[in-house]
Amino acid sequence: MIVVTGAAGFISSCLVSRLNQANFNNIVVVDNFSVAKKERNLQGKKIKEFVDRDGFFEWLDENYEEVEFIFHLGARTDTTEFNKDVFDLLNLNYSKKVWNACCEYQIPLVYASSAATYGAGALGYDDDEAIIPLLKPLNPYGESKNDFDIWALEQTAKPFFWAGLKFFNVYGPNEYHKEKMASVIFHTYNQIKEKGSMTLFRSHNSDFADGEQMRDFVYVKDVVDVCLFLMHHRKNSGIYNLGSGKARTFMALALNTFDAMGVTPDINFMDTPETIRDTYQYFTEANMSKLRSIGYDKPFYTLEEGVTDYVQNYLIPGRYY
Repeated sequence: MIVVTGAAGFISSCLVSRLNQANFNNIVVVDNFSVAKKERNLQGKKIKEFVDRDGFFEWLDENYEEVEFIFHLGARTDTTEFNKDVFDLLNLNYSKKVWNACCEYQIPLVYASSAATYGAGALGYDDDEAIIPLLKPLNPYGESKNDFDIWALEQTAKPFFWAGLKFFNVYGPNEYHKEKMASVIFHTYNQIKEKGSMTLFRSHNSDFADGEQMRDFVYVKDVVDVCLFLMHHRKNSGIYNLGSGKARTFMALALNTFDAMGVTPDINFMDTPETIRDTYQYFTEANMSKLRSIGYDKPFYTLEEGVTDYVQNYLIPGRYY
């Protein structure tokens, strides 16, 4: 039996599908299932049981002997939410309870951290655990993820295997419900579909031309493949970056989306809103050597490959993964 928290969400629902593809069908999904717009993410998947987020620990106390692995990917991920209490409740304290239960019942654990922990990137993007207490995230979401990473590293009691994954800019199917927090590729596709053009943020940094701001975009199919690798690997516990390892520009992203849609590029620019201009990141790139060093050798999707697959096989036909 495998438990996936946040299972109705973007990455988690893709993970459930990937587990099904690998013939893991004894899956328990945990979430707040009252959000109607996320229901289709789990339709058609092979699931043993649905457990409400608030009743999960009571359920686990009764069923822990059957649980082989927990993927704790559930979290509040809104980077524009500034109510710290929400993040303390859902991201920090809930995660501590998951960790402690995994210690008590000897269940291996993979949990979602975030590249938001790196803040403006002043210390780079290396997943060296020694620098984690020194990181300065730019918002309460990033702070909550970094606070948990710090707490986990400080614990003397740990699950016999655990891994925290610092997700970079994940994109792909099953993010239809995320609205403003969906990937730039999702928004690019919709802008082109509606207007035939795409608007990017203008650069306010003399080191970067308009549209040349760079991010590490990682396709969700790579993310879930890494999750399966770690479920089978079960050694080398620690915190790992999970990006493509290759920064690409927003211009490249937009041009690839136009190409995948068969539309002639028409790109405009607008000023970056002043509310986020001071904290806007111009470059992120995951150092992936640590994950590679423990044996993950599968190549990651290039931006071209990922955008083409996402646009043509999911966005255009409106399919789910």
